[in-house]
Amino acid sequence: MSSFKISDSVYSVGILNPNMRIFDIVMSTAYGTSYNSYIVKGSNKIALIEVSHASYFDSYLDNIKEVCNPEDINYIVLNHCEPDHSGALADILKVCPNAEVVVSTAGSLYLKNITNRTDYRTIIAKDGDTIDLGEKTLKFINAPFLHWPDSMFTYCEEEKVLFSCDMFGSHYCEPYVLDSRIAYPSGYEEAFLGYYNAIFAPFKKFVVAGMSKIKNLDIDTICTSHGPVLTKGNRLEYALEKYAEWSVLVKNEVTTIPIFYCSAYGCTEKCAYAIADGIKSVIENACVEVLDINAKDASTLASKINSCDGFAIGSPTLNADAVAPVSNLLNCIDAINCKKKPALAFGSYGWSGEAVPNLIAKMNTLKLNVFEDGFKFQFVPSETDLKNAFEVGKRFAEMFNS
Repeated sequence: MSSFKISDSVYSVGILNPNMRIFDIVMSTAYGTSYNSYIVKGSNKIALIEVSHASYFDSYLDNIKEVCNPEDINYIVLNHCEPDHSGALADILKVCPNAEVVVSTAGSLYLKNITNRTDYRTIIAKDGDTIDLGEKTLKFINAPFLHWPDSMFTYCEEEKVLFSCDMFGSHYCEPYVLDSRIAYPSGYEEAFLGYYNAIFAPFKKFVVAGMSKIKNLDIDTICTSHGPVLTKGNRLEYALEKYAEWSVLVKNEVTTIPIFYCSAYGCTEKCAYAIADGIKSVIENACVEVLDINAKDASTLASKINSCDGFAIGSPTLNADAVAPVSNLLNCIDAINCKKKPALAFGSYGWSGEAVPNLIAKMNTLKLNVFEDGFKFQFVPSETDLKNAFEVGKRFAEMFNS
């Protein structure tokens, strides 16, 4: 992709990566991605907003040169310092000797360790600070935890453009910059939702706070860090509407305590149902689903474990540990919003029984409110074991009534 003129003074100079299929190790990117970067030209000064991935520096520099001489760039604004935004900074600074780097307070600390350099000039942008480019003004809006503590927005009032950092973005790559040219809307919508779920769902209260900061701005264009540029009358309104809809914090109508398990011979499964009966004996109207992890898709399980009021999770012991599907489900927990959520570990074992204590160790790392020492029994549960499991369920349920 070469440079593209978005408005009279705003240009896209970013890079397309249509072949990417995994982003940041854990995100599937079936539609590729882009590393968006922009130039804003004022009558006196020029700002480069965001910096591309280091791997694409040569092509990125060619795009910049189509718009201006790099030596004429006065400011390099980093709304966020993750390496997909800042990776090419060290090389860009070599060809932009007059540029000052504009970052948030947190960003200034991170950037030193990302670039391993301290020989560049820095401007710390506080909430509401502005930079005058000459007939174009950049206003900085702190947006912490969207999705790093250093995140901020940059707004150009004269052009009615919001540079939104990662917010409203998508890992979606087509040859065209603007959303008005999207060829496969259903693919874009899938990528847009997947991006939100992976990056912003854990930070819903911060999304709400961030949106309140921009609600009174006159915005015709949102220049995202990934995916198409959003424009009024096309996808801009859609993006705002969906973020507002998806970020509503919904409280369960009744106490919701799913019980997740894996069971090779039905032993841990029997215990799961006994615990469920114990919970229901204390909280009659509780929603207590007993869920075989291997019988449900990962997204459904992740949604249930993150939206519940508390949960129990059971595994037999295999190779001195919990089985992989159980461990994988714990890895899906939103550690930010699930902090202090009640959690119970249980399971059958044959020889040594490490699964339950290992699950507890993991849950403690996630800062869950771990119940007692869990519950484990050897081989096939006896009537006494099932009665004890029932009692564990009762005691666990009492946590929700306290």
